[in-house]
Amino acid sequence: MEKQKPRVIAVVGPTASGKTDYALALAEKISGEIVSADSRLIYKGFDIGTAKPTIEERKSIPHYMIDIVEPEVDYSAGLYADEAAGVIDNIIERGRVPVVVGGTGLYFRLLLENYDVPKVEPDYELRTKLMEYPAEELYSKLRSKDPKRAEEIDPNDKKKIIRALELSEHLEKPLSEYKKEPLYDVEWIGLNFERSILYERINRRVDLMVEIGLIDETKSLLAKHGRIKNLVCTIGYQEMIAYLDGILTLEEAKDKLKQNTRNYAKRQLTWFRKNKAVKWNIEPVKLKK
Repeated sequence: MEKQKPRVIAVVGPTASGKTDYALALAEKISGEIVSADSRLIYKGFDIGTAKPTIEERKSIPHYMIDIVEPEVDYSAGLYADEAAGVIDNIIERGRVPVVVGGTGLYFRLLLENYDVPKVEPDYELRTKLMEYPAEELYSKLRSKDPKRAEEIDPNDKKKIIRALELSEHLEKPLSEYKKEPLYDVEWIGLNFERSILYERINRRVDLMVEIGLIDETKSLLAKHGRIKNLVCTIGYQEMIAYLDGILTLEEAKDKLKQNTRNYAKRQLTWFRKNKAVKWNIEPVKLKK
């Protein structure tokens, strides 16, 4: 008789779709603990700009994989998968239910869809060489080498494009082909709203971020860390930096942030809709309006 796999719940969806509220209510209902799957929540100090769960929310239900490294750290998806798997196993051993929640598709792929990607050490010589090319040219090259991965990356996100090209250079086959038997019995829950409602939620979130201190947070991060890649390439901070530099007015920066966030939400949906196991907007708990 086949041994039953441990149960894990995955809550996925675009930014501003209500994942945090949903996961908190769900975890409380089923004796769960929350494991973040967001590539920016791992960084200390990236709070307002990433809509990080509040300290109060994290006290009400245990949260993991948040505030684990300084922004200078080049934290890979492979490292995330290794560390998050250890967290999940610990939660299961204590008789609780892991609720993995976030919007970073690659984190979910490596952690829960169990893609077995060989470890690839950073190739700094190749990275330096690729940095000399414009993002458009690099993206075109990635599309020819690994079109599935290219679909999942912002054409302007040079850092991610370069890392994807680095992987394609060292791996024997495309990332999507490295898959083995999943370790967990995963229930996939997808959250979303009709497009106009989602975009209105995004717009309101941006206005609130600025209202509660995004500009001051950006100033503080610049003062502490300087113009490191993980800061200047993160949606939320890159637009405020343009405002602080006098390149954009505040209203222009806010509009740019709303646009970039909407585009990011589209890419997230493209990624998660490829996973046919995701059940969209089911109701173990009710979604907030």
